[in-house]
Amino acid sequence: MTYLNPNNLFTIKMNIKPLSDRVLIEPAEAETQTAGGIYIPDTAKEKPQKGTVIAVGPGKVDEPTTVKVGDTVLYGKYSGTELAVDGKDLLMMRESDILAIV
Repeated sequence: MTYLNPNNLFTIKMNIKPLSDRVLIEPAEAETQTAGGIYIPDTAKEKPQKGTVIAVGPGKVDEPTTVKVGDTVLYGKYSGTELAVDGKDLLMMRESDILAIV
């Protein structure tokens, strides 16, 4: 599977195809600085709850998927299963764990 990474604008090859209603998401990077300009140490950074969809399964027979590749989505803090593929941290989750498309 090939997808265009909107953050780095280069193409990445992946051999992962989600099954059923599962979605593969690349989480956004954690904030390193507050709005006031204070730098956040690594120990205090929060896990991001926003990411970009990079692969989508075909859906269930009676429920087609509503998100598509390239969508930016919001998901629950503890949703999904963390995967490390080709040095990238990714999340695999069910479409029902996605809260909104931004």
